Order: sequence, then C-alpha cells, then structure tokens
Amino acid sequence: MNTGNEILFADAASGFWAEIILPLALPTTYTYAIPTHLIERTRPGCRVEVVFGKQKKYAGIVKLVLDKKPSYVTREILNVLDDEPILYPQQLLLWHWISEYYMCSEGEVMAAALPTHFKLSSETILIYNEAIGEDFSHLNDEEFLVAEALLIKKELRLNEVQQLLDVTHVYPLIKKLIDKKVCFVWEAMDERYSVKKESYVLLDPMYQDEEKLSGLLNGWSKAPKQMELLLAFLHLQKTAGDVTQPALLKKAGASAAQLKGLVEKNILHIEKRAVDRIKSISKNVAIDFEFSAAQQVSSDAIAKSFETKDVCLLHGVTGSGKTQVYVKLIEKHFTQGQQVLYLLPEIALTAQIIRRLQKHFGGNIVIYHSKFNNNERIELWNKIRTGEVKMVLGARSALFLPFKELGLIIVDEEHDASYKQQDPAPRYNARDAAIYYASLFKAKVLLGSATPSVESYFNALHDKYALVELNERFGGIKLPAIEIIDTRQVAQKGKVMISPQLKDAMQKALDSNKQVILFQNRRGYNPYLICGVCGFIPQCTHCDVSLTLHKFSNKLHCHYCGSTYPKLITCPACGNNNWLEKNFGTEKIEEQLEEDFPKNKVARMDVDSVRGKKAHDELIQLFELHRFDILVGTQMVVKGLDFDKVSLVGILDADGLLSFADFRVNERAFQLMEQVSGRAGRKDEQGKVMIQATNVKHHILQLVQQHDYKQFYSYEIVSRQQFFYPPYSRIVLLTLKHKDKNIVEAASEKLATLLRQDLKEYIVGPAAPVVNRIRNQYLMEILIKLPKETGMSLRYKKVIRNHINLMASEKNFKSVTVVVDVDKN
Repeated sequence: MNTGNEILFADAASGFWAEIILPLALPTTYTYAIPTHLIERTRPGCRVEVVFGKQKKYAGIVKLVLDKKPSYVTREILNVLDDEPILYPQQLLLWHWISEYYMCSEGEVMAAALPTHFKLSSETILIYNEAIGEDFSHLNDEEFLVAEALLIKKELRLNEVQQLLDVTHVYPLIKKLIDKKVCFVWEAMDERYSVKKESYVLLDPMYQDEEKLSGLLNGWSKAPKQMELLLAFLHLQKTAGDVTQPALLKKAGASAAQLKGLVEKNILHIEKRAVDRIKSISKNVAIDFEFSAAQQVSSDAIAKSFETKDVCLLHGVTGSGKTQVYVKLIEKHFTQGQQVLYLLPEIALTAQIIRRLQKHFGGNIVIYHSKFNNNERIELWNKIRTGEVKMVLGARSALFLPFKELGLIIVDEEHDASYKQQDPAPRYNARDAAIYYASLFKAKVLLGSATPSVESYFNALHDKYALVELNERFGGIKLPAIEIIDTRQVAQKGKVMISPQLKDAMQKALDSNKQVILFQNRRGYNPYLICGVCGFIPQCTHCDVSLTLHKFSNKLHCHYCGSTYPKLITCPACGNNNWLEKNFGTEKIEEQLEEDFPKNKVARMDVDSVRGKKAHDELIQLFELHRFDILVGTQMVVKGLDFDKVSLVGILDADGLLSFADFRVNERAFQLMEQVSGRAGRKDEQGKVMIQATNVKHHILQLVQQHDYKQFYSYEIVSRQQFFYPPYSRIVLLTLKHKDKNIVEAASEKLATLLRQDLKEYIVGPAAPVVNRIRNQYLMEILIKLPKETGMSLRYKKVIRNHINLMASEKNFKSVTVVVDVDKN
C-alpha cells in the first residue's frame, strides 16, 4: 500500500509514456510513464489513475501515447480505469480545438465535457498506525479524540474527522497526528457510477410444468394472501412478461413478507437484474406528413447545397415549418445508419420538441441535458458511444457526447445567445464548435433561424455557407400584424404595465377562447425600490447593483451573486417608509393579471417559477392543453415554442430591450421581438402582436413591425463595418478581477500597456463595466478587436496569453484573476 509518503517515479521500462489531460485548469498536459503491465490497456480516450501534486489522485484522460522519452523523470500511471476508451479521437480533437480557440486549458474542457461520475479524484482517508499501540498520553484533547476514534474504527474519512471535532479546518491537526505517527494518510479513489438493479420475480422451473402448477394451486389450503399474490404473479407474467417486485406487490396489494413466504417455499425466486435508468419506448419510425410546396423547394435546395457545402443556413420565417424540414433530413441520415445531433439553445425548448420528434422516431431519439442526474448521463453517454443511440436532442452540453458515426448536426435557433457558455471556462459557442466538430466526421451542419445572427447571415452571403430561405408560413397563414403602443399617451401614474389597448385586445382574445402570451425581460416583482424622500436605492453589499424585490420570498434578491436580504420597511438613510416601486417584473405582472382577469388562469414562466427536471415540460404541456389562458414570462417564452391557440402576444417594455450598452443591442432586440411575435397565430388565423414603447420612432421597432430581417441586416452591417465589430473582426474581452479596486485598476493599465506593444490599434480600454463589482471583486475590462485574416488569430492569441502571464508575474498582480472571453456575446 502506498501511504502517500512515497511517490512512484519511473523511466518507463515499457518504453512508452502517455500525455494525460487532468480535469484541472492547468496550462498544459502532463506526461506519465506507462508501466509494462499496463501498456496494452493504455489507449487514447481511456481514463487512468495518476498522482498529481504531493499525493492527490485523479482520473485523467490519455491524450497521446508516446515512444519518445521525455527530458525529465516522470511519475508512473497507477491504473487504467476503463476496458474500452470512453472517447473517440474526434472528441479529443474537439477538446484541443476549443482550448486553443477559446484560450482555456484542455483540463477545463474535460471538466465541462465529461459527466461528473467520470471525473474522479481521491478522498483522503486516515489509517490507524497499529505500531503505536494505545498510548495517547502525548496528545492534546482534540488529537486524543481523533486517535481514540481511529483506534476503534481503524480508518476515518476527512468529513468524519470534521464531524467529530465540529470544525471544517482540520488539516493542521491531521499533520500533527501524522508527525506523531498516530496515523498515515491514504488517498482512495472509487468509481461513483453504479449500475441500477431491480428485483425481478420468477416462477420456480418446476412449476413451468402445467400439471405441477395446477396441482400446487388445487392443493392450496392455507395462507390465502400468498395464494392471491401467486395468482397476481401468474396474471402479470401472462400480460406483461417480466414481473418486477414493486409492480407485483402493488398489483396484489401484498407485503414483502408475503412474497418472502413464497420464496422460502421455493415457489417463486427473486433475481437482481441490471436495468436502464431511462425508460425506452417503441422504436417505430413514422413520418406521417406531406411537405407544402415551399417546404419541398427548401428541402431540395438544402440537399443540393450539401453536395458542395458542409454548412447550410436555413432562414425560415416563424411558423414556416422548419421542424418538419429537419425531420425529413434526420430520417435520411438515420436510414443511412448515421448518428444525428439536434441542438437547441434552452432546456425549456427540448420538452416540446422531443414529443414532436418521438412521434416520428419513437425511442430512436433520446434527450440529453444538464438536468439529468449523473448516473443517467453516464448511461446515455455509453449508449451514444457504442452507436446504440442514433439521434440525440440536447442543449449546449450535448455537443461533447462521444458520437461514433456522426452524419448531421442541426443547430436550431442558431442565433440564440444561450449557445455561448458564460461561466466557467470553457466559454465556447456551441454553434461554432459544432461546425468544427462536424468537420472531423465529414458530417453536414444545418443552421436554422427566423432571425439569423449577423455573423451567420454574413457568412452565407459571402459563400462560406449555403443559404436557403423559407419565406411563407405553413398553411399560407400570414405573419402576425404588429401594433406599436405609445405608452407616453397612456394616462397612468408610473411606468405603464398593461395599457388599455393591450388589456382590451387580451379580453377579446380570451372571450374567443384563445390564449395570450406576455413578454417582459425582467423577473421578480420590482426590479428596484427607491426611497420617495431621499432617493436611497437598496443595493447588494457584495455587488454594485440594485436589489430586486421578489414577492414570493418577500425578500430583496441580487441577480448577480444570488444574495438575499430582508425587505426594508424603513429607509436606512433617512428613516422614512415611503418606498416607490420602480418598473415591474414577471411576478408583479402575474399579480396584476390575476386582478384584471379573475376568471382566467395565469401562468408564469421564468427561472424562479420553473425548477426541477420536469418543471418546464409540465408547464408547457399544461399551456398546450389550454389549462392556462395567459402565459407571462421572460426569454423562456420567446424561443421556438409552438402553441396552436395563441392569438395575441404582448411585449410590455420594448424600451428595455433597446437600451443596453452593447454593440449587439439592435440585433438582440430585433431577434427577441420578432421571435416572441412569432408565437402568435401559428394555426388557423393571423395573430396579433402589441408592442408597448415610449420611443415609438426607433428604427428597430419599424423593422420588427414590417418583419423585415433583410432590411435590418443591411442597416446593421454598415455600423458593424464602420466600427470594426464582428463579423469584420473577432472580439476578445479580458476581464480583470480583484478585491482591491486600486490593484485591479493598476493591473488593467499595466496589461493594456503591454498589449499595445503588439496590438496597439486593436485595443479598447481599460474601462470599468456598467456593473463594476460582483461578489466583492472589482472588475476592469479590456476589449480587443482582432482582424480575421487566416492564421493570424492564433498568433494574436499567443501574444495575448504571453502578456497576461507577464503581467501576472509581477508581485503586486499575482492575485489578479484574468478571464478571457473569445467571441464575447
């Protein structure tokens, strides 16, 4: 046993070494010697057990096997954890590309890509030293407590020591016990994934014979409950086949003791079997619809474009039937034996789409996202790796799945900002990474949107992607009519929440047995409060941002760090209790709607109201079934949902969408408003959209009113070129963080000075962001606009990384954190 005091070093008698990726934010991979007895099992994509640091053990991934001896002495691999690689070479290449392009480490990519139960690290265990005997006279009280527990149990885990002493910081004490030879440390690493087993009930082989079974039943005299249980088993076996213990006990209304009696009589047997955690359904394929003429033209154009291009952008208006085009394309690749990945930006969307796809493909398609528990994710991972699963529907994280024979990736709502990972690293864009990933398989990529991103549309117009358009709604239904309401003309105190015009339109829609969606991009009750006497605004103590009142919790919430505070009764600045409620969030709208429309049922869809694995799906299904008449929500209600009976959509605060300090503000506002308006009138008749605003002459509102994406693009691309923003440049945002404002400001000035030596004309800043303190860390930003010349991007990124390291090498700036965000959204 390795006690942790000895560390294995070797020169690899086998003559082979392995480059290992560890699930840590390390600047490089590490090389380990492969022992002779492990050489055949050590393959790229396998997990291996290695020691990193003094004695901590990790499960790393083999990236490469090398036959060239390193110039330094290496540690040995301790064990190989997998019989077969859990990754293919394509996944390792994707990890490397993401780490290079998005300027992070491969360890950070590994941590994001693998299910938690694959990422093992050792747990510290204290082992009692039998040689010391039972003389604890030289120990203090705390040491004595731990030593006595070790004497009894022989070993203790770290958390057990913490519970015993009722403290969290126990490392100094453990060090003293090791020094006094009371114990030694062992680092244990155990697999966390366990196969799920279920108890099945079987009839003893002797009673498979009809005559013997009849004799048993006819001769039964005692234990009538056991007889009922046996008859229930025979009925279940005939109708359902395999019989599980819970199903049998439930059907018979029996107890486990009664079943045990039949087992002891050798009439029934119980057998443990491995079962899937995710229930499968029938794998029938049924494509039961016909294309419209416009859909057929688009489908043919996509097929033709794939002859010469690997990426195609499908620009189809809302309600045009893009999903049906996707279904036919998926069917084509499925019949060729290829795997298909269907990406969506939000988990909320997967619930409705998976039902539509399962209607056509049954159990051939599975869903994968972060709401699954760790064991479920591993089971899906392995089924995709072996090729058992051919179609996957998922959010951003599904991109990392180990596809074996990928033929097609569909990126639906490709414009959506949710495809970009924010924190932590890797801060990748799943849409762009999907295009690279597909190239490794020579697979095709279809990007779909009613409002494509400016970058994707630019690439399509410049012949990098193919462009196919679908310009009419399915069934010939017209796009919704849009009415803009000038809230300055509404005689109402404070900010207008629901104007009389919108209220009247809602009443008409509800009277016609139709449904209504209202969109407000602010959750909570009041986005901020202000003292009516002195103007004091409650702010988070950890962030420079105002607090939002949430009525459900009756507390003030910080939407940046998650801190909560009691609701203020009196102003801490002046002592008055005259609070003014400014603006409105989804909670307040919900309350107002229940007051204005007491006969109708209202539902709210935002991060606060929709929690848990099935909460999205349940709410969407209830709205589809018309259990609710009005749905109010944040961006969740915008994205690709399809409701037959929605005839009216209201956008309550368009000004809020158009007032962000960001170069993408016009693009985001146009996309959000056009997408949310697309929820109206998708079946039978033209819908209506009502947009409330004060700046009614804003050019984006005029373009939304006309549903004119091309005119929007023409307007937007001019300013992008004029100010050298994407798609004419690549954006790299450096955010520096430190608890001391003076230090972070000095560090940002130093880093900007260094960067200007090589990238002078491309540097903007440093400057403090709008919210310049989050979680007690002060922030400074440096924006870098890099040219897009081929091959230059990688060189520039190396320059940036070198200058960051140079700045960090200075004593005063060692503790400054630098976050690198490539292609910042």
